[in-house]
Amino acid sequence: MEQETNKIIILDNVKRRFPVAGGTFEALKGVSAEIPEGSLVILKGRSGSGKTTLLNIIGALDNPSVGRVLLEGKNISKASDKEKENFRRTRLGYVFQSVSLIPTMNALQNVEFSLRLAGIRKGREERAIECLKMVGLGGRIKHMPAEMSGGEQQRVAIARAIAHRPKILLADEPTAELDSAMAAEVTKLFQEMTKKEGVTIIMTTHDVGLMDAGDMVIELEHGEQVIHES
Repeated sequence: MEQETNKIIILDNVKRRFPVAGGTFEALKGVSAEIPEGSLVILKGRSGSGKTTLLNIIGALDNPSVGRVLLEGKNISKASDKEKENFRRTRLGYVFQSVSLIPTMNALQNVEFSLRLAGIRKGREERAIECLKMVGLGGRIKHMPAEMSGGEQQRVAIARAIAHRPKILLADEPTAELDSAMAAEVTKLFQEMTKKEGVTIIMTTHDVGLMDAGDMVIELEHGEQVIHES
């Protein structure tokens, strides 16, 4: 992948078109942003606004039809499938709306398992414990998912996502199934992680109550960029 810039994420007129009967559907209509390292970005929009499409492109799961996506200065769109897979495995972390912890593993084992999948052999247990302490679950590392609340399970999922020290964390509606208090707690945790771990977090949400939590807000409406402010 060709080195172009030292910015963590640059979106340059990103458009995404999908073929449909009788023509094309433009899911993204030209999104541009420069995202500093260690920032929390709120990607706002209603269902169908293009949030997940943009997240998939940033996560190297899809390519833009037009425009460029630079991740750590590299044009990810021009990378080979192997390079993209390696980038996703080593540089990216994911948190989803549905937690999907392994029910037969306790909190510690769930986090440690993600390190094993990332190919990390040494210090897995120590790093897993460190991450669980970071999300406030140091006293519950032996608890099974069924013994934890929804908010606690989501925090385990966050610990799992950051365990391999990704540079970029993509969180797709991570607070959607939580009450307002738990949602605020998870968002505060993201704010702390940008400072402590230096990770750049992009969080999709339609919760207007979380808009002020980010260092930057990108709002999409029917694929168009409405707001880009820092």
